Amino acid sequence: MSENEQYWYNLTTKKVERGFESPAVDRAGPFATEAEAARAPEIMAERSRQWAADDAEDDNWGSSASRG
Repeated sequence: MSENEQYWYNLTTKKVERGFESPAVDRAGPFATEAEAARAPEIMAERSRQWAADDAEDDNWGSSASRG
């Protein structure tokens, strides 16, 4: 899939773009479909929650609270 066939979510305009329409700093992606790109804020929030949970688990590794 080429760059022009991928979709991006513009963090500034809050719109879906196809290909490299805006500077990289303003884009999230790439996404395979327009619908997936439109869900970018939700997808990013889900990933952030998962990363935070993973980090918290890593921070507690080996502590007495994490032992069963």
